[in-house]
Amino acid sequence: MNVERKRLPFVLATGMTVPLLTLLLLAVDVEAKTRRFTADNATWRAECSGCHVAYPPALLPAADWRQLMGSLARHFGADASVDPSVATEIDRFLAANAGRGDSRATEAQPRITTTRWFRHQHDEVSAAVFRSPSVETAANCAACHPGAATGDFNEHAVRIPH
Repeated sequence: MNVERKRLPFVLATGMTVPLLTLLLLAVDVEAKTRRFTADNATWRAECSGCHVAYPPALLPAADWRQLMGSLARHFGADASVDPSVATEIDRFLAANAGRGDSRATEAQPRITTTRWFRHQHDEVSAAVFRSPSVETAANCAACHPGAATGDFNEHAVRIPH
């Protein structure tokens, strides 16, 4: 009887830990599938969405955003230069809302499509889909994510064009 009493806290702790861990893992999975980015700034949205989806700041770490903002004159083959005051505002917004991942800043411009997160989220999408005429590139989020312009990347809303 005394031995059973000593084991009771262990049994209870184990019995509670497994269900709690299961719930936590399910919550993380649901969050990943219903991903919605809500950080917003009118200047960032206006400047960045003029050519492409205004990619949510959380998709890259601050150092990568700084590198991109510092090379706007050569922004993926285009001159995306903005006034210094506008650049400063956007840079501050991006830094304040950046992702927490490790910076991969290099000589080349950082690409969201080469991050571990992106590759993991799109591991079931073939390269042919990204090259298709209706998608063209992995960077064209809005082709498959109807809510991309508002930061809604819910996995359940994905519509891969044919």
